[in-house]
Amino acid sequence: MRIPLIKPFLPATVGERVLEVLASGYLTEGKVTAAFEHACREYLGASYCLAMTSCTVGLEAVLRYYRIGPGDEVIVPDYTYPATADVVAIVGADIVIVDVDPETMLIDYEALEKAITSRTRAVIPVSLFGNPLDYDRLAAIKKNYGIAIIEDAACAFGAEFRGRKVGSFADFSVFSLHPRKFITTGEGGLITTAFREGRDWLVSYKHFGLGQDSDRQRAVFQMIGTNYKMSDVLAAIGLAQMEYVHELLARRRELAATYIDLLSGVKAVSLPRTTRGGEHSYQTFCVLVANRDRVFKRLRAAGIEVQIGTYCLHQHPAFNAGNRCLIREKPVGSQYVGEHCLALPLYHELSRNDQEEVVERLVAC
Repeated sequence: MRIPLIKPFLPATVGERVLEVLASGYLTEGKVTAAFEHACREYLGASYCLAMTSCTVGLEAVLRYYRIGPGDEVIVPDYTYPATADVVAIVGADIVIVDVDPETMLIDYEALEKAITSRTRAVIPVSLFGNPLDYDRLAAIKKNYGIAIIEDAACAFGAEFRGRKVGSFADFSVFSLHPRKFITTGEGGLITTAFREGRDWLVSYKHFGLGQDSDRQRAVFQMIGTNYKMSDVLAAIGLAQMEYVHELLARRRELAATYIDLLSGVKAVSLPRTTRGGEHSYQTFCVLVANRDRVFKRLRAAGIEVQIGTYCLHQHPAFNAGNRCLIREKPVGSQYVGEHCLALPLYHELSRNDQEEVVERLVAC
């Protein structure tokens, strides 16, 4: 594609840091991963931050920390990447799918409350595309119903709500470091939390259940665990990028502002609404258009890589009733955004001329 959807920003220091790790001979999780966790924790303003092999396994691990499993229900929004719901089925719980607000594309909070039953243990709301959630609403729901708030913050690194970074509001927030994210390690994820007990449990779980015998100063495997450690090689990529995190986020917002300006007054294109009190991080810049699939094909034919936003879970066989999925009301908002949402190119080196061409061709469709 002449104008791709995304290009990772990889400064020269990425190669230098990776080579340093290779030269050290220590490639698994170690000091570099710890440094990367520290840099992310400081930036996000979180109490604790753990690196994982992916956002997906991070969500799964948090569910296991809560001992959520068969007989339990976990609520997820219909409009999201399947991983949000996959992890619920993986731990054996029932997936409860609810609608989204068509204006923000985020979980419909009224639908969420209606879906809560005596079996509901948690909700996994998604700060989709970098649009922060309404954490005030979620805090009230948690207080009223006693359920855990496990945020799928895959796309929301750098987003803010009322002046604080996403990652410091939910019980647990889980971020993705996939190459479509502006801070990437190739593959990887991060978990943030304020709970020391949760942090300690997750550290042990991702190291095969490893603990420490304080009397004998030797390793003790205190529970069944697994291997979700991030290697120092991958952490070195993220650590180098974190040196540019403020510049990278400012650039994304600058590019988003340019798109918004260019699309001002274009009646055929509408923009999703950012959460009130929120500051978008624009992992993805989305628009809502009629005849989305036709526009999609024409722009790609012109060498402009666009993409659908994400998926409506209820439309896919994996999430039918036979697979422990419950849909209590028809997802109307999700259906709408699923048919109209289009992601436009957005990356650090994207030029003004490229953005003008994207918009010109979009409007011409």
